[in-house]
Amino acid sequence: MRRLLLRADASSTIGVGHVSRMVAFAERARRRDWPVAFSGTLEGADWFAARLDELDVTVVDPTDPGDDDALPDLVRKLGSDVVVVDHYDIGEVRSAVNAAGAALVSLEGGEFGRREADVVVDSGLHSRPRPDDGSGVVLRGPRYAPLREQIRHARRLRAERSAVRPGQPPEVVVVLGGGAVWREQVTRLAYRLRDTGLPFDADIVAHGDPDVPPPGPGQRFTVSKPDTRLPERLATADLAVSAAGVTLLEACCIGVPTALVLLVDNQEAGYRAAVEQGFAVGLGRAGALDDATETATETLARLLGDPARRERLASAAADVVDGLGADRVLEAVPAG
Repeated sequence: MRRLLLRADASSTIGVGHVSRMVAFAERARRRDWPVAFSGTLEGADWFAARLDELDVTVVDPTDPGDDDALPDLVRKLGSDVVVVDHYDIGEVRSAVNAAGAALVSLEGGEFGRREADVVVDSGLHSRPRPDDGSGVVLRGPRYAPLREQIRHARRLRAERSAVRPGQPPEVVVVLGGGAVWREQVTRLAYRLRDTGLPFDADIVAHGDPDVPPPGPGQRFTVSKPDTRLPERLATADLAVSAAGVTLLEACCIGVPTALVLLVDNQEAGYRAAVEQGFAVGLGRAGALDDATETATETLARLLGDPARRERLASAAADVVDGLGADRVLEAVPAG
């Protein structure tokens, strides 16, 4: 039996993607009867906090990313022998974590969050070179994407769903992550959808109370706060409009056709890989979704009007992300 410590943060600025991945590891570790502890902030991620509680995960005060001794001290206090870090502000801690008695698993996205570790995980859709920094095992690609059990359940629901709904407008889910800072971008997307002139039923999942335009004929907008039901919403959607972070891999696994917005620089490689490999369609950078931009509206109109194209995107994406990454990562951790 191993003892697992998870380290990540959620906030209105960085969203909840890092913590979502930690929940996936907690679920699979608890299946193995490993004791699990979590250290980090859970701002804006109440539903993930509830899930950790359901799993009987011990939640402790977050360590200070700038304190080199904080994480090793916590390892000693808890008796952990495996530590998973998903954090862009924590530096090189492998030697100290190893000296405290634990193996280090580090999640990174290219150069973002990169550090030496016993097991390095970069689960993006792209393949990119990584300098040899002395790390042990390096796991690359979506086979290692840690996705929650709820995502795999939504994948099964999607497989059982009838793709043909004659006479019904397409159901669209718009979600740009768990942060409230994307309110303006969500508002712009709502206007781009309206400007297609096509019928749809759009569920906008967002913090920050984004403005929505008056709908056109056959169009409907609803706005709801992020909650636990997002995977089930994606499972029944005809189209998702998403950022290119953790939600992209979740949408791929579920098998929902997706139009991507490039929100932040650390998502650019995943955005381009998904578009170039035919797993999603790109709408461009968030800053280009203004009134002068016609491309996003035209792209959305083509997707809304072409069910066959949507199904091709969904099938290609589901083939490359199976949702079993957390188990594969835990199996790669060297024996203590």
